[in-house]
Amino acid sequence: MPSETSNAWGRGELYETLCLLVIGAGIWFVGVNLGTFDSASDFISAYRLNDLLMLAACMGVALCGAVVRKSILLRRLMLERDAAAAQAEAIARHDGLTGLANRRRFIDAVTRAHATVGTEPSSAVLLIDLDRFKPVNDLYSHAAGNAVLCAVAERLQQLLPPGGVAARLGGDEFAMLVPVEHGSEGLTRLAQAVIASISEPVSWNQNDLKVGATVGVAVVAAEHADSDAVLHAADLAMYQGKKEGRGNYRFFRSTMDEELRARARTESELRVAIETGAIEPFYQPVVSLPEKDIVGVEVLARWRHPERGLIGPAEFIPVAEETGMIADLSYNLIRRACLDARAWPSHLILAVNIAPHQFQDAWLAQRILAILTETGFPPQRLEVEITESALIQDLEATRATLLSLRQLGVRIALDDFGTGYSSLYHLRELKFDKLKIDRSYVDAITMSDERAKLVDAIIKLGTSLGLTTTAEGIETDASLDWLSDQGCHFGQGYLFGRAMPKAEMDDVLKVSAETYRPMPLPEKAFARAS
Repeated sequence: MPSETSNAWGRGELYETLCLLVIGAGIWFVGVNLGTFDSASDFISAYRLNDLLMLAACMGVALCGAVVRKSILLRRLMLERDAAAAQAEAIARHDGLTGLANRRRFIDAVTRAHATVGTEPSSAVLLIDLDRFKPVNDLYSHAAGNAVLCAVAERLQQLLPPGGVAARLGGDEFAMLVPVEHGSEGLTRLAQAVIASISEPVSWNQNDLKVGATVGVAVVAAEHADSDAVLHAADLAMYQGKKEGRGNYRFFRSTMDEELRARARTESELRVAIETGAIEPFYQPVVSLPEKDIVGVEVLARWRHPERGLIGPAEFIPVAEETGMIADLSYNLIRRACLDARAWPSHLILAVNIAPHQFQDAWLAQRILAILTETGFPPQRLEVEITESALIQDLEATRATLLSLRQLGVRIALDDFGTGYSSLYHLRELKFDKLKIDRSYVDAITMSDERAKLVDAIIKLGTSLGLTTTAEGIETDASLDWLSDQGCHFGQGYLFGRAMPKAEMDDVLKVSAETYRPMPLPEKAFARAS
């Protein structure tokens, strides 16, 4: 726009000058042919006006000079105005840090692409969100984060095909509008190249800064209402990639929007369910081996939904963890379980699961103590289960929390052992009371010698460290006999009973109380528990 304006001014000035020259030449032609100049010369001579004529000529030259100077100044002001307008336009349409197009310019480009879409897609949007960018800012400063953003912008420019637009939409979110030249295969290759390029380290102050990227791809199609709908589709695809593990790409599917709406509905309903107590504790028996006497129960959450009936934890616990509702859910569940278990035999242990990020709460032990005090439930009958993934988030915070719980008399169990990141160092330093062998190992012990050897090694490891062991997911008598022979102390699984509500558990415990025989803990385990 500014350059067109400058060219228009140049053409106008040239036209005006030519017109003035033609007018002047016309006056001269008329004066020569009609004798006007001769008559004027005779008049000046007769009245001796030569000096006045020279004065007028000099004043005319000075006036022309002033006009030329004024014209030059006006021209310079116009050029400066056009330059300022061009700069303002560039600022308004480009990101100040990376130099890429900004959100406004990118949306305009997508709008133009959408307006010209035909039966076959001609362009597509790649929405790129950086993974692990926040730790770079937190650990190395915002200057390092800016360096990463600029490096990402350069790499996107290098990968951008002719006719495409690369933009920074804000924060650590980038986008590309590219022509569709080789169908989905071409877009797949481009998305893979973007992820690979961004994953390369960025050198900054002798440090290698590493980030990743998740890419959502949406083709600009006629069914999209406008550019916002196209970006929303790419955002849904990117969100799906984040949900499935980051560092990958996903193409938009129409079902994604339905899934997102269902997720939002689940979040809203779950929040209400927690507030109204619709999340109930169910109890699965834990038995001694080989006697099969019930020595405890594990608390498992069930959602009694008004429309969908009873919902298992796999459908709502991940949602509660991602949305930060897991703490309220856990504390409500523990409170209700403690109230339920007060009337049960005093030897029964109540095992509860605590989400990994809850161990980052320095007040976790005090919150549990408050629940125990409120319900009158003995701390010695409570067992807190921690998964291996909690150990790698913040080992020191986890250690401090576990120590506080042990000082209250609460037992600590390492859940799903063998599936995560625990080591002998963790087992020694964190002083667990129990190892729970994951069901994925137990399922295969009668069919795989390798798995059987691993389970045997875990049992022997626990025994050597003075820990009791519980095998999860026991479903057959063959598995039960094998585990009993290897010295596993406890078991749970469908063979002994599914998770059940309090009323059913009351009936089971009445039958169990008639045949119960106290089972002493191994000497080392008893010493640790005391």
